[in-house]
Amino acid sequence: MKPLREKLSSLVAEAFRTAGLDPSLGEVVVSARPDLGQFQCNGPLPAAKAAKANPRQIAQAVVDRLAHDDVFRYVSVAGPGFINLSLTDEFLATHAREMRSDQNLGCAPVASPQRIVLDYGGPNIAKPMHVGHLRAAIIGESLKRLARYLGHDVVGDVHLGDWGLQMGMVIAELARRRPDLPYFEATRSGPYPSASPVSASELEEIYPTASQRAKADPGFAEAARQATFELQQGRPGYRALWRHLVDVSVAELKADYDRLEVGFDLWLGESDAQPWIPPLIERLRAGGHARESEGALVVDVAEAGDAKELPPLLLLKSDGAALYGTTDLATLDHRVRDLGAQRVLYVVDKRQADHFTQVFRAARRTGIAPPAVGLEHIGFGTMNGSDGRPFKTREGGVMKLRDLLDLVTAKARERIREAGVARDYPPDEVERIAQLVGIATLKYADLSNHRAKDYIFDLERFSSFEGRTGPYLLYAAVRTRSILRKAAEAGLVPGTLAPAADDVERGVLLTLARYPDSLHAAFENRAPNILCDYAYELATAFTRFYQEHHILSQTDPARRASWLGLCDLTVRVLLQVLELLGIRVPERM
Repeated sequence: MKPLREKLSSLVAEAFRTAGLDPSLGEVVVSARPDLGQFQCNGPLPAAKAAKANPRQIAQAVVDRLAHDDVFRYVSVAGPGFINLSLTDEFLATHAREMRSDQNLGCAPVASPQRIVLDYGGPNIAKPMHVGHLRAAIIGESLKRLARYLGHDVVGDVHLGDWGLQMGMVIAELARRRPDLPYFEATRSGPYPSASPVSASELEEIYPTASQRAKADPGFAEAARQATFELQQGRPGYRALWRHLVDVSVAELKADYDRLEVGFDLWLGESDAQPWIPPLIERLRAGGHARESEGALVVDVAEAGDAKELPPLLLLKSDGAALYGTTDLATLDHRVRDLGAQRVLYVVDKRQADHFTQVFRAARRTGIAPPAVGLEHIGFGTMNGSDGRPFKTREGGVMKLRDLLDLVTAKARERIREAGVARDYPPDEVERIAQLVGIATLKYADLSNHRAKDYIFDLERFSSFEGRTGPYLLYAAVRTRSILRKAAEAGLVPGTLAPAADDVERGVLLTLARYPDSLHAAFENRAPNILCDYAYELATAFTRFYQEHHILSQTDPARRASWLGLCDLTVRVLLQVLELLGIRVPERM
């Protein structure tokens, strides 16, 4: 089925055509002045400019052709030539009935689906995730779910930081502490123990200690660099130890991501790109794309008109070592050549904008990513505390992601007690609800802000069951589902949606009709906050309806069945939007 706005645009476009005007000017949008109409068309203004005519006269010519259409209850001209439109209740109810019978709730898949690789996550091996990893994870997860729902073929890749100096530092620190381990025997080639010599908790202590030691001790820093070099050259013991470090770290990362309900199709890292780099370098040399510069190998990326100087992308240092940009370029080459990506989206901190400009330009100039392949850096801002600085622990340190999850869950337990939610439920169910409320608090707080903006995470405000919050949306969805459950227990079933009885009911139907537009706009703008706004508007519209209409005690059977049908459609749409945001709703609260 067609979305409502598309249906209206087709009708108005036909009126433009029969009036001898460009039908493309008949696009209909939601009205900026609801007091004048539910929808509006601004086409008469550009039409008048092209025809050098009076826009009000053009608008009136279009209105005259629409006035007798049974779709519209009211059509008028306002201001310099805006067309205002309001629908008949019968037409609006018919559209809602079509939405309810459609498995996609009226949101048709995109006409031209693409193979999309979505790069989000980016945690490092050997150290726990912190709050700085939160936004990439939940923004990327929401965009992945949304793109799939719209019909795209999406591959999500975590892109681990598992190949660099941090690995050499951990190896050097372990060699200092436990030189007797078989991994450090220079002449040994295996076999090596199947169990890791370090646990996840030990690794959390080892990495920061090694990092501090490298800053204070030049000898240790050199040992770390040498260990990194030998690891990358394939020393068997170091490779075996590195494999343990990766496996231990990934198990912890997956546990944290599982709590966030974030998942990946690929768990590739920088290490996976290493075999791709030598043949790529040879191709770039042979194609004349790479040049020597002071002993290093670079690709020029500067362009005429650049506002600031952009240095070349450094592929190889003078000692032959590859860099972060080299890995990214080789990974992009793999995604295009082997994964068949038609679009690659990178959900990464906006402060990395210059880096991605370099990589994307290098990919274009070298033919790694031809013009048909879309490349986007979806930058995001920081999550800040009340002081306006990046969110930290009370002691001022960087907060681990799992500690943040524990914090929001504890606050959710507190809020549940205060609100009297889940009273008399079994303790294990209360805990499950607290977990879901905590995640909803965190995700909605983050996603409701435009991704490019920094925002202040106010736990007191965002954990409330009132206002524009995740817990409020959970409660709204659970309450609506509860109405349907009570109706079923009484032998009542949702029926055919009837025309709206008043402005409040009409408002719910109009909000439901905006569902497809909200989804497409959220993906086209890479902006999950549009979904957050829509979910809140739908929840508040239905809450007002619920407060003013006693659904289950309605004595008119047809009206009661219609209202239950409205409950059914509302909760299905609300649950789907929350699913796309990565927010799971409990069965009851």
